[in-house]
Parts: sequence; structure tokens; C-alpha cells
Amino acid sequence: MRPDRAEELLRELAPQVLGALVRRYGHFTEAEDAVQEAMLSACTTWPREGLPERPHAWLITVAARRLTDLLRAEEARRRREDNAARAWRPPAGDTEADDTLVLFYLCCHPALRPADQIALTLRSVGGLSTAEIARAFLVPEPTMAQRILRAKRRIREHGEPFRMPAATEQTDRTAAVLHVLYLIFTEGYTSTAGTRLYRIDLSTEAIRLARILRRLLPRESEVTGLLALMLLTDARRPARSGAHGELIPLAEQDRARWDTAAITEGLALVAEALPHGPAGPYQLQAAIAALHDEAPSSADTDWPQILALYEVLLTHADNPVVALNHAVALAMARGPEAGLERLTQLAGDPRIGERHRYHAVRAHLLELTGDREGAAQAYLRAARLATNLREQQYLNRKAAAL
Repeated sequence: MRPDRAEELLRELAPQVLGALVRRYGHFTEAEDAVQEAMLSACTTWPREGLPERPHAWLITVAARRLTDLLRAEEARRRREDNAARAWRPPAGDTEADDTLVLFYLCCHPALRPADQIALTLRSVGGLSTAEIARAFLVPEPTMAQRILRAKRRIREHGEPFRMPAATEQTDRTAAVLHVLYLIFTEGYTSTAGTRLYRIDLSTEAIRLARILRRLLPRESEVTGLLALMLLTDARRPARSGAHGELIPLAEQDRARWDTAAITEGLALVAEALPHGPAGPYQLQAAIAALHDEAPSSADTDWPQILALYEVLLTHADNPVVALNHAVALAMARGPEAGLERLTQLAGDPRIGERHRYHAVRAHLLELTGDREGAAQAYLRAARLATNLREQQYLNRKAAAL
């Protein structure tokens, strides 16, 4: 068996195996350690002896034995559970899907901070190592290890059982899971800091996890909407940067370089999700992304329709980023002066008024009105506030050109 295929299969099975063990035994931290050891054993055994007939059951059996050893070593009072563990065999039924969904909900427990939810989701459901997650978010590995440990401790202190949350909680928990996946994707698509414009590993992982979630919740239109949004947005990635890594804005991108397969899949998902009841925020954002991707050129973009969708989106939540995008759509549909007037209303909002994107948008709209000096100053201010090197370089180039 090829090592790359084994790695791919192990990453896919990891959350299912962890979910099965936590459901049966509890002990989230110890179960995760046992699963990691089972994965290491598979990495050495499978290439040599071949893929077992039931890889999922093989991993559960090995991990269960290791967990039994851990529990025996740590707590003598667990002897009765150890005996039950030795006698237990993987169930014949297909429970891994339910277990993975519960694992999603557990990692996105409302008692955890968003940063801890992201770290725990990538570690326990995504199967990424602590070192990989640390590199993705540009923090030292010990810092990320502490973040993950803190999340596990918080769940343990809260006494959360490994089961589906009550029906009254499921909507909020699903929303939290979607939010975490969205944050992982956006960090991958445009890194908040560092020298690279994007992190393909993070955006790809977010899409993979969204696919898993959609298989688990096929009737949740917002899950479908989020996957569509990710695909339609990520489809533009090949054209977002030049030969030397420089940022290329949407209006200037070579659309022939966009990923047509991802766009086709994303459009189909939008068509599937929208007819089922009132559209949620992710479905609306996916519909906006679809309009961008369907336009043959920037000039042919249906800005009035995009503006209408943003106005509906604003009714869902007080989101300053959505309000900023609404200002752009307003400017493109009705003229830059209308967009600048809308920006004036946002200037006093501390959540966006001192962010680099606000000043970058303002600079662009001032440039469209012919105010070259005002635009140059706004581009420079945006560059000073930006924390991603590629965005800084782009904004400084725009200022210099004016």
C-alpha cells in the first residue's frame, strides 16, 4: 500500500475511531493518545502486511487495547472497565458517522473560546498534528499544545458526556461548527499574518471537513451553503497571486485560471440549497460568490443582484465585514460616492473602522472618484494596518502608483 494512500485513509478514519472510543469509554485525552498510537502502528504495519479487510475495526481494536493499558496504568479503580474493554469488539453496525458528528459538536462546545474550538477541531476531527496547527496559525508549538490542552481540560471540567446534544441545543451547536470551519477556511484563503497570501493546507482541510459535515447532515441547507461558498471562493485561488506571490485583486484576475470543476460543483450546491426554505447567511454568501464566478469579466458582474443579496444578508446579523462588502457592492452598483457615504456610517465602528480592509476599500473608492491624493493616503494607512506581507506590498504599490 502506498504511504500517501495510507496517510490519506488514516486521516479520514481518525475522527471516526476517536469518536468510537470516546463514546464507549469517555476519557477524551487518553482516547486521543490511544488513537495516535494506533495510527503510528498502522503506518508501520499496513505498508508491510497490506491493508486489513476492515481498517476502521482494526484501528478501533488496537486503540482500545492501548486505551485499556493507559487506564490500567493510571487508575487501578478502573479494573472493571478494563475487563469490559478487553471483551469488547467493534460494533457490526455503522456508528462512525454519528460518532464523528458528536465529535464535531464536542470540539465546538460553547464553553470553549473560538480559538480553542478551532485548535481542537483541527486536532481531533481533522487529524492534524499539534506542530501542523501551530505552523498554520504562526504560533510556537508549546503555545498551541497548551491551547489544545486547555480546551480538553475545559470539556472535562464541564462534564460533557459523549452524546448528541439535546434537540434544543443542536441548532446552536451546528452554527458553532459551521463558524469554526468558516474561520479555518478564511484563515487559509487569506492569512492574517506572515509572508504568504494564503495557506492551502488550511483551506483544503476546511473544505474536507465541510464535506464530512455535509455527509453527516445532508438536509442542513446551511451546511451545503458553506461548502458551496468555500468551493466557489477557493476556485479563484490559482489566479489570486502572480509569479512572485504578489496579490492580484478580483477585478484583475485571469478568470481562465479559475478552477472550473470547483465552480461547477459549487453552483450545483447553491442550486440544491437555496430552494429549501429561507436562505441563511452561508447560502446567501454562496449565492454572491456564484454571481462573481459566473461573470465572464469584472465589468459583466451583476452588481445590482449582489447588492440585493448583501442587503438581505445584513438582516441576519450585525456583521461589520458584511457591512463593508455591502459598501463595495453599493459603490459598484450606484457609484463610488454612494459607497463612500456608506463607509462614513461605518467609520465609528471599532470592529472595522481601524482595520486595514476598511481603509483599503475607502482608498479604492476615492481612487474611482478621482481623488488621487486622498486615495494614496488611505492606501498607505491600510498598508500600515495590514499584518500580511503580501497585502502590505500590494497596498504600498497602489499608493506609489498614485
